[in-house]
Amino acid sequence: MREKQEKLIVTFRTTTGAMAMEKACITEHIKGRLIPVPRSITAGCGMCWMTEPNAQEEIETLVIERKLDVDGFYLIKM
Repeated sequence: MREKQEKLIVTFRTTTGAMAMEKACITEHIKGRLIPVPRSITAGCGMCWMTEPNAQEEIETLVIERKLDVDGFYLIKM
C-alpha cells in the first residue's frame, strides 16, 4: 500500500472556476491536476485542484492576480 502524502487541495464554487484554475496553472507551469473533491471536503462543483503543499504561496498569488473563483484551500493527506 502506498504511503499517504500531504497535498494542497483548492476547491471551487463552479466547474468554470476549476477549469480556469487548470488553464492558469498550465500557462504558469505550476504542477498539479484536477481531481474529484475528496470525501473529507465539501465543495460546490465537485472538482478541485491538487498540488504539492509547497506551491501554496504561488497558487494564492495566481488566484489574486487572475481573480480566480476559489472556494477554499485545504492541506490533507492523500
